[in-house]
Amino acid sequence: MKKISLLLLVFFSVLTFAQGMKFEENKSFKDLLALAKKENRLLFLDAYTTWCGPCKMMAKNVFPQEKVGEFYNANFINSKIDMEKGEGIDLAKKYNVRAYPTYLFINGDGELIHRVTSYYDAPEFIEVGKDAIDPAKQMGALKTKFEAGNKDPEFLKSFIKIFAFADPELATTAAAKYFAGKKEEPLSQEDFSFLFSLTKDSNSPLYGEFISRKDEMLKVMPEENYNKTLNTFQLNSLFNSAYDKKTKSFDEKKYVAEASKTKSEKEVSTLLLKSKIRVAALNKDKNEYQRLSMEYYKDGSSPEFTSEELNSISWNFFENATEKVNLDRALLWAKQSVNLDAAYANTDTVANLYFKLGDKANAKIWATKAIELAKKEGEEYAETQALLDKVK
Repeated sequence: MKKISLLLLVFFSVLTFAQGMKFEENKSFKDLLALAKKENRLLFLDAYTTWCGPCKMMAKNVFPQEKVGEFYNANFINSKIDMEKGEGIDLAKKYNVRAYPTYLFINGDGELIHRVTSYYDAPEFIEVGKDAIDPAKQMGALKTKFEAGNKDPEFLKSFIKIFAFADPELATTAAAKYFAGKKEEPLSQEDFSFLFSLTKDSNSPLYGEFISRKDEMLKVMPEENYNKTLNTFQLNSLFNSAYDKKTKSFDEKKYVAEASKTKSEKEVSTLLLKSKIRVAALNKDKNEYQRLSMEYYKDGSSPEFTSEELNSISWNFFENATEKVNLDRALLWAKQSVNLDAAYANTDTVANLYFKLGDKANAKIWATKAIELAKKEGEEYAETQALLDKVK
């Protein structure tokens, strides 16, 4: 009996060891920092959301791997926090988490030491961890090297990746130096990703790359999309000239005056309404946001509205609207989105809106449709299945 028990103990010990990363559970962020400080290790924080596909893939394919577990369990206090729930909401603001998955490496004092944002296979993910514990590759050291004038292209690429979300302005400055050093070289896929993620408006130091490299841009996108991109940058500059981030105030007169220099009166009126919606969103004024959105989108039938845009505003209303009239309008937009391009995402939005409106019969019909589309598209549909289970 004792021998059998001993064998079972060894067997289960091996299983436990091979389970991959061990994540601390039921601990507050404060407690996690205290533990990291006590053990003199960095806190590894998987900043995720429930809807993030790459986050789910990392949890399924990478975190459970034995070698990953061996390295991360030995070197870090590992934690996972949903950035859209509980204290994750404030942590996302504090550490400027805007893309998922993001991995934060934080010391016991709460100081951000290293960060990356992407899906990684197991060997790459282990290298990320090695960089995080290497003083020469941590964010502070990289910043010191950059400020000292390091212009090596590979260094600048690494710097941009790490600071793109931690300090976008600094990453943009680095990117400007990076592209200045490769004027005669063709853009790589990674270069395109730098340009599109860091260029915010036509005042950006990277905007000139879009103009001077138009021929290269047209190899990766239709000219119509290229022109829309330039227009978006220009409109962003217009908006930024009138919106004060510190006071969260919008100078409507200044916006109209600037816009009128290049736009017709009708165009200015439409742009002003869209800008007011944007201001309401930035200022988190839900009631004003919904009122202005209903004024702008009307019944959603304008050919200017894309399926994706209509689904996005519909889902925003699903999450935030409470009045029936607002939810009814969102349902109209969501159905129009489906009419334009039926997919799992917008069909699921229709199902959720019906459920929130108390129409379980139609919620069931649309949830069933959404799951069928999810299976065809290879999408995860656990949350839709949970909705369907509620209305069966």
